This record gives sequence, structure tokens and C-alpha cells, in this order.
Amino acid sequence: MLMDYELNMSYITLDGHVELSKCRYLYFVIVFIAYILVICCNSIIICLIVIHKNLHEPMYIFIAALLVNSVLYSTNIYPKLLIDFLSEKQIITYSACLLQFFLFYGLSSSEFLLLAAMAYDRYVSICKPLQYPTIMKKTRVSTLLVLAWSVSACHVVVTVILITETKLCNFTIKAVFCNNAIYGLHCVQSRVIAIYGVVPLINLVMLPMLFIVYTYTKILIIVYRSCKEVRKKAAETCLPHLLALISYFCLSVYDISIARVESSLPKTARFIMTLQIVLYQPLFNPLIYGLKMKEISRHLKQSLCPTKII
Repeated sequence: MLMDYELNMSYITLDGHVELSKCRYLYFVIVFIAYILVICCNSIIICLIVIHKNLHEPMYIFIAALLVNSVLYSTNIYPKLLIDFLSEKQIITYSACLLQFFLFYGLSSSEFLLLAAMAYDRYVSICKPLQYPTIMKKTRVSTLLVLAWSVSACHVVVTVILITETKLCNFTIKAVFCNNAIYGLHCVQSRVIAIYGVVPLINLVMLPMLFIVYTYTKILIIVYRSCKEVRKKAAETCLPHLLALISYFCLSVYDISIARVESSLPKTARFIMTLQIVLYQPLFNPLIYGLKMKEISRHLKQSLCPTKII
């Protein structure tokens, strides 16, 4: 019991920063501005969806959920990063590190499931328009949202439990926050963790990706055979989802690559890749949906530049 307590109170050094003594204030300003932009941009669109009744449709509810996910994802990473930039030592307790790891991968994988739910919504809307109101009821939308967060959380929590049962021999990770570099702390690479690690990869990444490819293939077939108006509607609603999916998939490949080629990558390259993972997507989503979704864009313009009532 005492050993478990001491283990949880162990401090982990985050050794992924580059030229921190020289650039700490520059890093702080960049990440602070990015965090403010993430909170503001995502929150504005979430508020627009909540306020305007014509946006209370499944498609926009899923977009709001995706943006909430981005805010939570960023809040898990940014505040600690900002503290570390101004601190002499970049450390974190092992228990806090595990929590950050759980939230990072839980929220990351739930994004794939949310994108899959959005693809399903577009598939029903375009391929089965007459059945859409009966299929995409509030109860089904709520169920899909709950599953998106709960399924990913259940998968990742098993990984965290397995990690806590693995002995530590190293207390320094080559990262700026607790991601999959945490495996480098273990005395021996656990075969159980390595084998189980394939399960979330298949269930939370590969299967949603295959489902999304299938649904969009069906959509493209229907759209190709349809009139110009249907093609225009499909492009307006599907293109932002595809852009979000492609960008997020690329960033996920980045994160997996960091763990696989960590030893051969220069520290600066790892640092840049990691910052792209945490900076790019939370800012990309609100820009894509705010600019490309016609109804959201219209409400956004009205809010920022209200017309004068004569």
C-alpha cells in the first residue's frame, strides 16, 4: 500500500522541450494566444448552435459535441504547458500524468467516433431522406453522443489500469505532456499492454475509419446519380466533415509515429510534431465549420456584423 502511494506521488520530468531557457516567453505567448483562440472560436459556434433553434438538428448537435470535445482536449494540455514554460522544472506527478494520458487518448479517440456518427447522419440525410426524421430522433442522437465518449473512455481506462500495474525504472519522458511516450518509463515493455494496445486502435480508429469510408462511398454514389441541387447540398454538408476527418487522421498518424520512431527522431522534430497535434486540430475544427457550414456561417456573420434595423 505504501509502495503504491509512493509510486503515485513520484514526479515525472517532461524532457521534450527545446531551448526552453531562451524561448520560454515566446512559447508562452504563442500557446496562450492559441488557447484563447481555441476557447473563443469553439465557444462562439457552440453558443450559436445552442441559441438558434434552426440549428437544433442532429448535424449541428454533432458539430457542437465535436467542438466541446476540442475545448476539453485543449484544456487537458494547454494550462499545464503554460505553467511548464514559466517553470524552472517541467515536472508532473505520476498520477496526474496518468490522468492527462487518459484524457488525451479518451478525447482523441472519441473524436473519431463523433466523426463516424456525423458520417452516419449525413448518410441517412442524403441516402434515406424520407426516413431521416424517424431514424435520427433525439434519443438516437443522444445515444450516439453517449457512446462516443463512454466507449472511448472504457477502452483507454483499461490501458491506464495496465500501465499502473507496470513497474517504473525511468522518471523522464521525451515529451512535453503525457502521451504514449509514457511507455518509456517502464522497466520492461509489457506484452499485455502491447497486445491490448491493438484493441483500441482497431475499435476506436480503424473501424470508425472504415465505417466513414463506407458511408461516404455510398453518399458519393447517390450524389453522382442525383441532380445538381442534391450535389450542392451534399458538398456543403459533407466537405467540412471530410476535411476534419483527413486532418485529424494525419495528426493521429503523427502521434503514433512519435512512439514508433522516437529514438531516431531529433528532439526538435518531436517537439514540432507534438505541438502540431495539440495546436492544429482544436483551431481547425471551428474554422472549417464556421466558414464552410452555410447556416452557421450566416448566423456568425449576423452576430459579428448585425444589420441595422430601419
